Amino acid sequence: MPNPTPIPSLTRLADDITRQLGQLTEHLAQLPADQAIPVIARVLDPEHGALGRFTHLVITGSHFARDQAERGILPAEVWLALGRAANELYDIGLDIDEHADTLTSLSTRSATTVAQPPAAAPLVVRRRR
Repeated sequence: MPNPTPIPSLTRLADDITRQLGQLTEHLAQLPADQAIPVIARVLDPEHGALGRFTHLVITGSHFARDQAERGILPAEVWLALGRAANELYDIGLDIDEHADTLTSLSTRSATTVAQPPAAAPLVVRRRR
């Protein structure tokens, strides 16, 4: 059964999503930390956020590419690259998910809540040689 959604509509949808992600990035860069954290928490939500949805999109693309590679339409390298990208995005989502509670608690904290000033955390800088 053919897909009832015309390709130009899907192309426009992809372009709109790309444009909106650019707008979100621009706005996020200008927000103060207390307003940026809830936005970041939503975007990085591995299940329902943009990262999770994008990961599922790449996984779907990988399944499509596998089917097309098995038919000889796409080179196997395309499928392998999409598969690696899907795996990496999934792993990134798992890494971020470990910190979801922290992001959620920070994003729901009231601006009027008096809290201790945050303590600076030493960051480890790794250099490539």
